[in-house]
Amino acid sequence: MALSSFDFQQARVKLVLFKSRLRSVLYGVREAEPALFSVADNPVGQWVRTSLRPELGSRSEVRELETALQHMLSTGETLATRYQRGQIEEARAGLDQVNAFADQIEALLTALERGYTAAA
Repeated sequence: MALSSFDFQQARVKLVLFKSRLRSVLYGVREAEPALFSVADNPVGQWVRTSLRPELGSRSEVRELETALQHMLSTGETLATRYQRGQIEEARAGLDQVNAFADQIEALLTALERGYTAAA
């Protein structure tokens, strides 16, 4: 199934949703769910596996995106653990790291989308 701009937009929404959920965890609004930090269960990871990889899996940007996603999720999990241990300020300060990984993912999505839609 061919990817469209809408598919890439869905990935961006899932990325924003992850950051929002993590922020909710670090501000005590919700509990940390293990699926939030699992590449297999996280909505961004699922999108990569089911939509992006089948179409563009041979591109180096996809591997870079998967690596950045893994780092973002693992950093988020570390921050949630710090929060649970009472290291609240340290956990919240780490959101900058998560945002940096998210920015990297966004840039890779943009590069992939431009290359894909230009070729289509």
